[in-house]
Amino acid sequence: MRPSLAIVIPAGPGDRTWEGLLPQLAAARAREVMLVLAQGDDEVMDALPANVTLLRSAAGRARQLNAGATRTDADWLWFLHADSRIVASTLDALHRFVDADETAIGYFDLRFLHDGPRLMFLNALGAHMRSRLLGLPFGDQGLLMPRRVYDAIGGFDEHVGAGEDHAAIWAARALDIPLRALRAPVYTSARKYAQRGWWATTRDHVRATAQQARRFSRPEQVS
Repeated sequence: MRPSLAIVIPAGPGDRTWEGLLPQLAAARAREVMLVLAQGDDEVMDALPANVTLLRSAAGRARQLNAGATRTDADWLWFLHADSRIVASTLDALHRFVDADETAIGYFDLRFLHDGPRLMFLNALGAHMRSRLLGLPFGDQGLLMPRRVYDAIGGFDEHVGAGEDHAAIWAARALDIPLRALRAPVYTSARKYAQRGWWATTRDHVRATAQQARRFSRPEQVS
């Protein structure tokens, strides 16, 4: 039998970008889609698709990711950001990886929507190099894993603050769990780069990544 799949989408307070994502997931062959809103966030569509379960949890991406993952007993879990967008090749790669049922974490190639600065192609190239050469894919690349991997790494650490996706990758690496490039795109919004400026936002992301790598690569320093 084909392994079952659940898709977990956390959304921050007031974030409605998931409204554009949910219709794209109709062809994902998912048993269920877990839309996890922060408690106190009353934003919701008038009518959600039939296989979408609306959850609420304490605010915080790690808490919301874990809330969705623990609410389903699906064999596989696909963690997507609310502002992610997918295409047919994304789903083709998804289905191939799930059907193979490998004990590994899959990730997609990060691409940016045309809502930011022209230099965003450099950020996409940087994400490609970080993932393929350094083995550090992040959550905006649509992390895909079997439940047995999610359980082995202990889910997403709710105590690290920002960078729960980065911490999860280091936990997987410590257990020698392979990372697999699925060679298909997941698109994400570049609106924050447009709002804050390309250079300042890129600089801050690079600094945060370096700081998190120093911290999360030494498990004894994570509290």
